[in-house]
Amino acid sequence: MTGGFDVITFDCYGTLIDWEAGIVAAFRETAAADGVTLEPAAILRAFFDEPPAAERPYATYREILTATAVRVGERLGWPIGRERAAFLPESVARWPPFPDTNGALERLSRAGYELGILSNVDDDLLAGTRRQLTTPFALLVTAQQVRSYKPAPPHFTAARERIEGRRWLHAARSYFHDIVPAVAHGIPVAWINRRQEPPPGAARPDWEFPTLTELASRLARR
Repeated sequence: MTGGFDVITFDCYGTLIDWEAGIVAAFRETAAADGVTLEPAAILRAFFDEPPAAERPYATYREILTATAVRVGERLGWPIGRERAAFLPESVARWPPFPDTNGALERLSRAGYELGILSNVDDDLLAGTRRQLTTPFALLVTAQQVRSYKPAPPHFTAARERIEGRRWLHAARSYFHDIVPAVAHGIPVAWINRRQEPPPGAARPDWEFPTLTELASRLARR
């Protein structure tokens, strides 16, 4: 197999899917219906200003997104109830892929790699997202399945059990959620460092690429 691997798994949101663009669009469109204008940077600051899901009692990602929408609305002066806040999980299926995502996945699939996703999400939300992705995925591990959120080990443990002895590469953008635990578990990992930031910790990925296009060019010959 080209590149020395049989299976390539990906984080989904932030790696394959531009979730920041999707989150901003969902908040701005829903708030605009109430005559409220929200600034993109303020939305993202408020959205990410909370402890990681792995450090809290397990809840579905739908529940987490709903509660987050309520909290962000309150913080930005746009109070909404939980019923209205359902707009955010309902928007997940519309969050767009990065421009390089489908082309890179198609190249890797044509080259013979088996593809998978390890994601901090619910099964039904990922099913909506997959309609925007143009390649099949043989392996899906979600937070709902393992009742845990990365960087905790269960996603990686479950994937290793399903992959068995085949050669496995994990690729992801999040240093905290994916690179650190992959390195800790001895899983070869490629950091999709879209912002070309320095590593914020001691863990070092095996490879680093600015986009999925470069990853595909390195691993696929066609």
